[in-house]
Amino acid sequence: MRAKVVEVAAGVITRPDGTFLLGRRAGDVPYAGYWEFPGGKVEPGESAAQALSRELGEELGIRVRHLRPWLCREHDYEHAYVRLRFFEVTAWEGEPVGHVHDRLAWITPGGETPAPMLPANGPVLKALGLPRCMGITQAGKVGVAQQLKALELSLSRGLRFVQVREPGLDAAAYRGFAEDALCLAARAGAVAVLNTEPELAQALGASGLHLPARRLQALVQRPPFRWVGASCHTRAELEKAASLGLDYALLGAVMPTATHPGEVSLGWKEFARLSADLPLPVLALGGLRFSDMETARNAGAHGVAAIRGAWEFRPDQELSPLSLASGGAAGTR
Repeated sequence: MRAKVVEVAAGVITRPDGTFLLGRRAGDVPYAGYWEFPGGKVEPGESAAQALSRELGEELGIRVRHLRPWLCREHDYEHAYVRLRFFEVTAWEGEPVGHVHDRLAWITPGGETPAPMLPANGPVLKALGLPRCMGITQAGKVGVAQQLKALELSLSRGLRFVQVREPGLDAAAYRGFAEDALCLAARAGAVAVLNTEPELAQALGASGLHLPARRLQALVQRPPFRWVGASCHTRAELEKAASLGLDYALLGAVMPTATHPGEVSLGWKEFARLSADLPLPVLALGGLRFSDMETARNAGAHGVAAIRGAWEFRPDQELSPLSLASGGAAGTR
């Protein structure tokens, strides 16, 4: 029988340069000496957001100005079964000072992190390294040469997450295009996932695989790639992706799309409801552009995935590398 669930709120405090704050537990507490995201228990009568604002004031001496829901993870510790709701804290007043932690550290996503980390906090670190903007290719529609040119330009301007999805290309054309796209992405240090058969993705040396919903439902275990994600349309599909330990999910269509005219779209309220309290990042998809990032993240999305919207920009339009890679955190003080 499961022990009583202890509700906890944790803050991923992020500066405009993308670095986030960790604290080392001090004193006579369980897991003293372990690093964690600051936060604490939700008291009776509080929401998780209210609890986090209070805890960050007590622990760090800062006043939260803006936070938004992100992930929810559960963990069975020896001393308690906890449900941690992680919030992104992107604006606050004051300078963090360790009142209950004996050390604080600003960490770069994907860089070296202090050890040991609290077990429930560790998986969050990989999620923080997942870029916020995914560009989905459409070479079958616009032509291979044009798509590769657009991909190279976007990578040069900061795009760091690409899904190679080409239902309109035959097997030979897909293989050739995927090889070129993987090469461009690797040169830019971007995450590239192939929407294809796992065997082909492995043969091409891809580090990432993207699953359509039909393939997701047939799986019983996570495929052996560094990055694995899936397209989802329902809560059940999202929960299946979470149960397999996938790294992300796409959920849509959020807005009406030109490719599916007349199809009922979710809207942001339904997106927020379906994606709430999941342990994996969910990106919003469908009729969106990267300029929708702030709206998407306020609805609980990790970021935005786009097909046409990822490649439609004027030659003179500047794309911020920070906004593409990390979503562009708000000012902090």
